[in-house]
Amino acid sequence: MAEKQSPSRETLLQKPGILWTRTKAQTAHALQCGALQPIPTRYEFVEQDGVSFFVRIADLALKDQDRKRQDAFAVSGKEQNPFLPYDENLFVTDISDTHVCLLNKFNVVDYHLLIITRAFEEQESLLTLPDFEAMWACLNEVEGLVFYNSGEPAGASQRHKHLQLVPFPLAPGVLKIPLEPVLETARSPNSVETIPIFPFKHALIWFASPPPESPLRSAKLTLDNYYRLLHAVDLHPPGDISPSWQPSPYNLLITREWMLMVPRSQSHFEGIPVNSLGFVGALLVRNQPQLQFLKEGGPLWILQNVAVMGEWDGEKSVELRTEN
Repeated sequence: MAEKQSPSRETLLQKPGILWTRTKAQTAHALQCGALQPIPTRYEFVEQDGVSFFVRIADLALKDQDRKRQDAFAVSGKEQNPFLPYDENLFVTDISDTHVCLLNKFNVVDYHLLIITRAFEEQESLLTLPDFEAMWACLNEVEGLVFYNSGEPAGASQRHKHLQLVPFPLAPGVLKIPLEPVLETARSPNSVETIPIFPFKHALIWFASPPPESPLRSAKLTLDNYYRLLHAVDLHPPGDISPSWQPSPYNLLITREWMLMVPRSQSHFEGIPVNSLGFVGALLVRNQPQLQFLKEGGPLWILQNVAVMGEWDGEKSVELRTEN
């Protein structure tokens, strides 16, 4: 393991087109040496109101043990950060001067990538232009879903700032995500909309056109839309946004076509953990009793209980600015 504060190798921004090849090669290596520890799962589709949710049943014992070790270090005053230093066996590529790409050690989805800041930043902190530039450098090469769990109540398990990227499809038999037909019902390019079946606060933006090839140009557009979403779901402060300001917990989900933001109230409901993936129809339970509980109440009931209730009456017209 070695800490990397500046890239010693060519970055993805300097040499695009290498991410998928490196992801597959590093996955094979990490599996062989035991650094990558996939979580075995089985799955079912659970239907509610004509909508199919993809539910994995997973044994999370290894991940729970790892989390307990980190908690024990924190209590002793020696908090452990798995990203500083990171395990070189999980390293995929340097993305930029500010970000690296790693494999997710305890992956449920194949080729699950982490987009991590080189220097420590809090997971609850605002996303920035460099964050979105690094994101687009990866998303341009691996079509999938990027998500950000902002804070522990939003499903974050690490304090060090990181976005995550999972390739499409997210479930067998679907084109991209389980709730894709649901998101299509709110398709109105470049306007902030809501999804009719979601009984909780959220906001969605469909991009008006495909993202520019330049990760920096895409990042600038995404940053503007990010502020629009924060404003729409009432997570913005009065007046200007300061770089040090931290919003309440939320999930942010981004594809090449849209962005979705959902404020959060808690990370679990009756023991069922929910992160960003729940809001595109991909849920996870630990055992058969939890699966039965989810079926009886319905997936939307689970999501409603970890989100924030409330509605908004259209996009607000206040201009948002950031301080330099």
